[in-house]
Amino acid sequence: MGMGELVVVLIVVILVFGASKIPALGDGLGKAIRNIKKSVSEDPAIDVTAKKPTTPSTPPASPPKPG
Repeated sequence: MGMGELVVVLIVVILVFGASKIPALGDGLGKAIRNIKKSVSEDPAIDVTAKKPTTPSTPPASPPKPG
């Protein structure tokens, strides 16, 4: 994008959102970018490795006896 195009985009943003809302939009955008960078750089919080099945402590119920 050239400088002229950036100026046009800036003018449209000011017209749509108003000059008083632009700092809040910038703040929200900055927080979103920080959260994305943080989540990309962190280790995953969810362990997706397969675990060995555990044996139940109580035996399974026996089927009812006929009669």
